[in-house]
Amino acid sequence: MPSSQVIILYDFPSTVPGKACSPNTWKTRLCLNYKGLPHKTIWVEYPDIGKVCKEIGAEPTATCPDGSPFYSVPTIYDPSTKSVVSESARIARYLDKTYPDTPVLIPPETDAFHAAFNEGFESLLLPMLHLVLPLTFGAIHPESRAYFRKSRESWLGEKFGETPPVGQAREELWKKLAEGYTKVAMWLQMDGRDKLFFGGDNICYADITVACFLGCLRRMYGADSAEWADVKEWDGGRWARFMERFDKYEVVHE
Repeated sequence: MPSSQVIILYDFPSTVPGKACSPNTWKTRLCLNYKGLPHKTIWVEYPDIGKVCKEIGAEPTATCPDGSPFYSVPTIYDPSTKSVVSESARIARYLDKTYPDTPVLIPPETDAFHAAFNEGFESLLLPMLHLVLPLTFGAIHPESRAYFRKSRESWLGEKFGETPPVGQAREELWKKLAEGYTKVAMWLQMDGRDKLFFGGDNICYADITVACFLGCLRRMYGADSAEWADVKEWDGGRWARFMERFDKYEVVHE
């Protein structure tokens, strides 16, 4: 087990600013930063994730199509409890339970909501997969690319190109993605109030999830890109205002 006085977050590196590009590991990083919990990042290349997870005693987070255990990041090691926890939602629940004096991520009685939200939100992200996977493939280090391609194509059941779709195919995917976020905006207005967060006045884990995938678009296309400028205009500028509230939490600690 690594020697550390602070929580260790395991993530994989890339060439984007700050190294971290995965929306899933960003979920845990935002949770830790929002709670103000000191931590550091250990970078693990994709082919080594399974080996490292086994070494520290992490549980597999899924089963591969061939029946073998699948290990993934985010995974954390907390030296204060000597606990190893994998998968972002499990980590969020662990942090709420272990550090009750910090801001709550999944408030009591909202577990069912968060489970339903995750399933519904993920269904809206399918266009994003086709847009971002090729960009992620190009951003990760060369030693991780073969494993990344094999694992992602196994899960998707199809191959992806090394460059994003262009022309009409790209426009259709982008339109569907924008429509997905409009649906999320409609969910936020279901009670007749135009609130910014699912947590009301406070950020909750569902909000962090949305922020991480928006942040992924910004990182992969670039903060100065036409694509990100378009995203900031979606739904009357809602998502630009939303992401401004996360600026201070989007910090990578190494």
